[in-house]
Amino acid sequence: MRIVFIGTVEFSRQALEKLFSIGAEIVGVCTLSESGFNSDHVDLAPLCKKKGIPCYNALDINSLEVLKWISSKTPDILFCFGWSRMLKTALLQLAPLGVIGFHPAALPMNRGRHPLIWALVLGLDKTASTFFFMDEGADTGDILSQREVCIDPFEDAASLYAKVTKTALVQIEEFLPQLSAGSFVRSKQTGGQANTWRKRSYADGRIDWRMTAHSIYNLVRGLTRPYPGAHIVVDGQEIKVWKTAVVKDDGQNIEPGKIIAYSGMNPVVKCGQDAICLLSTEPSFQPIVGSYL
Repeated sequence: MRIVFIGTVEFSRQALEKLFSIGAEIVGVCTLSESGFNSDHVDLAPLCKKKGIPCYNALDINSLEVLKWISSKTPDILFCFGWSRMLKTALLQLAPLGVIGFHPAALPMNRGRHPLIWALVLGLDKTASTFFFMDEGADTGDILSQREVCIDPFEDAASLYAKVTKTALVQIEEFLPQLSAGSFVRSKQTGGQANTWRKRSYADGRIDWRMTAHSIYNLVRGLTRPYPGAHIVVDGQEIKVWKTAVVKDDGQNIEPGKIIAYSGMNPVVKCGQDAICLLSTEPSFQPIVGSYL
């Protein structure tokens, strides 16, 4: 089964390496040498060069030039794992078996943008790793393989990314021979259960001390590395907040945003409910107890 692979993030790299390791016939790869919006961007060209696989820097994945290049590889199927641009009909219909996409959520729930971030920010206790047949919609195609992934209370973006990736690599090893043999099963998504998450904005990452401490904790762990980070602004300077801890507090008459104590070298800030300890910031700073953020 001849495969053209499309991807440009860390998950793409690990999935492509997995495919190489299990003997998949990769006949071409489309990637991006640079990306202005993928925090976990990876250029797959060096890996392709190492493996002797043709690689194309696809600035416009739907362009006629890219379509011709992919078509010249006579693929049976396309794998699109880690690509933030929509594929148009001509590309979706180019290979006989279509295009397999990947979405780290329990489709049909939680379609759309930034699924790992929103799952953590919203405090979900589970998500999923889903491979599906791509169509003209956003994450709406028939499901090929789906596995539930539990989200632990201490999970952050990096650990959840790794956990979902580990699950997905197992799925790839399972469904690749099914695709080759034609023994796979397509399961239609039920639209009644569907919702779509929007694109995260810069403003979504700004901490509002009127939020509960637990909500701020979720925001920070959802946006921590490899993502851009939650932030506060102090005296006109943006400060990234990478890690926090909830501090239970029964103070009912302290305003949100007030520095109420230190835990070691780390400031503790009053929130709308309870308080938050700033364990890791960039740059680090040490506000005075009694001052306000």
